[in-house]
Amino acid sequence: MSPPILLLRDIHLSFGSSPLFEGSGLSVSERDRLCLVGRNGSGKSTLLKIASGIIEPDSGERFFQPGKTLQYLPQEPKTKGFETVLSYIQDGLAPGEDSYQVHSLLEQLKLSGLEKLKNLSGGELRRCAIVKALAPKPDILLLDEPTNHLDLPTIEWLEHHLNSIPSAFIIISHDRFFLEKLSEGTIWLSQGKTERLEQNFRHFENWRDKIINQEEIKRHQLDRKIKAETRWLQKGVTARRKRNQGRLRALQNLRKQRRELWQQTGRVFFSNAGGVLSGKIVIEAKSISKNYNNRSIIQNFSTRVQRGDRVGIVGPNGAGKTTLLNLLNGTLLPDTGNVRHGTNLQMRTLDQGREKLNDNVTLSEALTGGGNTVTVAGKSRHVIGYKKDFLFDPNQANTPVNVLSGGERGRLILAKAFSQPSNILTLDEPTNDLDFETLDVLQEIISDYPGTILLVSHDRDFLDRTVTSIICWEGNGLWIEYAGGYTDMLSQGGVNFIGKTKTFANKREYKKAKPPNKKRTGDAARNKLSYKDKHALETLTIQIQNLQKKIAKDQGTLADPALFSRNLSLFTETAEALKKTESELAAAEEQWLKIELKREQFEDKKNSII
Repeated sequence: MSPPILLLRDIHLSFGSSPLFEGSGLSVSERDRLCLVGRNGSGKSTLLKIASGIIEPDSGERFFQPGKTLQYLPQEPKTKGFETVLSYIQDGLAPGEDSYQVHSLLEQLKLSGLEKLKNLSGGELRRCAIVKALAPKPDILLLDEPTNHLDLPTIEWLEHHLNSIPSAFIIISHDRFFLEKLSEGTIWLSQGKTERLEQNFRHFENWRDKIINQEEIKRHQLDRKIKAETRWLQKGVTARRKRNQGRLRALQNLRKQRRELWQQTGRVFFSNAGGVLSGKIVIEAKSISKNYNNRSIIQNFSTRVQRGDRVGIVGPNGAGKTTLLNLLNGTLLPDTGNVRHGTNLQMRTLDQGREKLNDNVTLSEALTGGGNTVTVAGKSRHVIGYKKDFLFDPNQANTPVNVLSGGERGRLILAKAFSQPSNILTLDEPTNDLDFETLDVLQEIISDYPGTILLVSHDRDFLDRTVTSIICWEGNGLWIEYAGGYTDMLSQGGVNFIGKTKTFANKREYKKAKPPNKKRTGDAARNKLSYKDKHALETLTIQIQNLQKKIAKDQGTLADPALFSRNLSLFTETAEALKKTESELAAAEEQWLKIELKREQFEDKKNSII
């Protein structure tokens, strides 16, 4: 392995009394393709800022190889003081550096450079910042959520470009497809420390789950040992006071280990309130069209959405995805054609802009409207417990909404939406700012949701896991519906935004095929105990009790101080038997712990998801 260009070692950083990093580190060598992953709030962006030299840690070492260059793309680029796109980008070039690359990248990303920064959309500002980071051809790129606000064509262009350049890079992103296509190594930031996997991101979740299971088993073992030591001390007598003090110190050390032992932070469990059953036909659109300023946005589009369908809408920014969604849900009227809604519809909308949150109330008030309870599926739940389902700490009950992070605001929007009865959900970019754990369970709840879902998303993995059909923009106001997810759409001839457009002989006559069953197997199904596990759990309990009795008997025999001199063979035989029994007990307890942990996870999931 080549020597590192960039090295962080034993990084410590605290905000007030709360430690963020406790010995974190990372190493980047030439042509490394790394992704940095972790929960929202774990410190990923801060670690990238330390790596770029923007933030100084409290302690630790940062080494950057002399003569090498680095470019950092922040989540929110600062454009203050610059008037045009070109002036902002050229500020990132070294004196005398050739600007040809700048103009080439601007052209590829459909910018001229003459645009006024104050007039740009979020997606255009992101493209501008990407050009600024890429143009100098640095040795290392640090990219913080580079796909934010980008549409699918630009995301796929960026994938292709990053794969073609020699720069090393570290990427923070919640786009699984993006990370799987680009990464060759994965850095996991959790509980203030980093772990590194020398494999593509697609291997990360299995690797992470193994670590979590190992730590859970250690935690269970420590808990059992603490309980046993506490019981022994409670039964201790004055004659053994000195020995008691030694075991008391050992118990205190065990408790310290237990406090410091890594634990998986709370899991997300979404509760779906459900609603009355809608009619079989939920939405029927016939030959609808919509124009803006003499531009055709939707042209002669027809579809039928039935109860239980999950329909995804994809296309570039400005194509009219939100317009089509609003035409289908009735928020907007078509210029021609008609949209008919079925019976008994209870519609809920998750808006893209998060603007429906009241910044002047607390987190609890936002969920309850005042009071302490939330009604979910006809049952009253305390707001603290409901918030924990969405990874909110109980101490955040009175936190004002206006100080929540983007990810926390996203979780709050979801918590509000799923606490209300509905049988049709319209979701406009629901995955924005959500971490992988939240995305996983959102996918599960969509799969289990008994109603109908319409959603707009640029997240290809999310679409593949959730939808039964895709409505794809094909250009000039033409929208075509394909069965299955995003990958299925491509295989059927849908638009590959960075490649050539594949077409059917007659797309307008394309008939919607029977949607495949896209429902994923949930954690509950995977963790459910088999008959063999249940039998083992029962027999292991009896086996452990018998082994403990045998150990106690052998220890009683060896406690005789005269046994060694009186009967050496019995002493040796008993000591060897004790050692063997203790080994058998440790193996049986470990096996029992694994099965018991699996059972607990299944029970928690079953009890938490309504």
